[in-house]
Amino acid sequence: MQIGVVREVAPGEQRVALVPETVEKLIRQGASVSIESGAGTGAYISDAQYEKAGATIAPDARALYASADLVIGIHRPMEHPALGAHQSDLLKEGSALIAMLWPLQNVDLVRRLAERRITAFSMDAIPRIARAQALDVLSSMSTVAGYRAVLLAAHTIPRFFPLLMTAAGTIPPARVFIIGAGVAGLQAIATARRLGAVVEAFDTRAAVREQVQSLGATFVEAELGTADAEDTRGYATALSEDAHKRELDLIGGRVRESDVVITTALIPGQRAPLLITGDMVQAMKPGSVIVDLAGEFGGNCELSSPGETVVAHQVTIHAPLNLPATMPVHASQMYSRNIASFLALLLKEGAMVVNFEDQIIHDACITHEGRIVHERTRELAGSAAQ
Repeated sequence: MQIGVVREVAPGEQRVALVPETVEKLIRQGASVSIESGAGTGAYISDAQYEKAGATIAPDARALYASADLVIGIHRPMEHPALGAHQSDLLKEGSALIAMLWPLQNVDLVRRLAERRITAFSMDAIPRIARAQALDVLSSMSTVAGYRAVLLAAHTIPRFFPLLMTAAGTIPPARVFIIGAGVAGLQAIATARRLGAVVEAFDTRAAVREQVQSLGATFVEAELGTADAEDTRGYATALSEDAHKRELDLIGGRVRESDVVITTALIPGQRAPLLITGDMVQAMKPGSVIVDLAGEFGGNCELSSPGETVVAHQVTIHAPLNLPATMPVHASQMYSRNIASFLALLLKEGAMVVNFEDQIIHDACITHEGRIVHERTRELAGSAAQ
């Protein structure tokens, strides 16, 4: 099995899919690994470090794609800016691909991969079950995003985060409100608390109350008339129109009193829910900060501009698209370890074995032998065709 690791071409991306420690393990297990020259530069990993781990260095992307039986990347295939070709067309027909494909948002790409008979696995489709925790890329990258979001807010806000007792008097702590208590939200809570802020958090899932409280934050809740606001995979589900209105009333009151608001609310396969209206922003204190981590999926704030920072009503609104890329050393290490755990299931004696009896393999596999095998994506592709 010849494994190839590409140099990421997405704008601003600094991470690499495999780090030398993982490469060394794969080679000991019988695989051959080729790294595109310069793939690790953004994460401060040289070609020489990969060679020391036992990898070979491919001089360019075409050479790597031509030789790889399995290509591993971070982002979905896209137009290569230097080669004038789409990365999916560079893959060897019948080869395999592992990356974050976001198949429900990229149905045309999935069809393209199926036509080229690529066996494609999407790391964002890993099921959230106990056995898959070591493979959970979304949790790993959300950990980075939640941490960095608080640092971004702390850098922007024109005041201290902690309570300070000074000769000039007492300075009260910043008030931080976190919307969504998934992995990113919980890491944001923990980081804001470490910096000394007073933290409140809201989530439609009452089950996360204890996790929020264990980190020293106050759990904000309201009667939304929902018995269970999460699906069987642990993700939040969309609320009814009436419940959403009550949700907005609660959020509006907390936003108005907060110095920093960090939003992390997502619903898989759908636009991010709109939780902060323009009127709410106008009611915030001048100098307040919003960090909208849902910007890539439409944003939780009505005034967010994905990938940009805007100032409205004297409130700074950040909507970063790829915070994990801003911490490439540890983000690459975490992603690489997730990949290594996935490959432990996929590779047997150096060869790839696609065992659809394994729930993790079944859920993560998007295309195989010329077909879209991921059920939700296949249904969406059928609907789009009609």
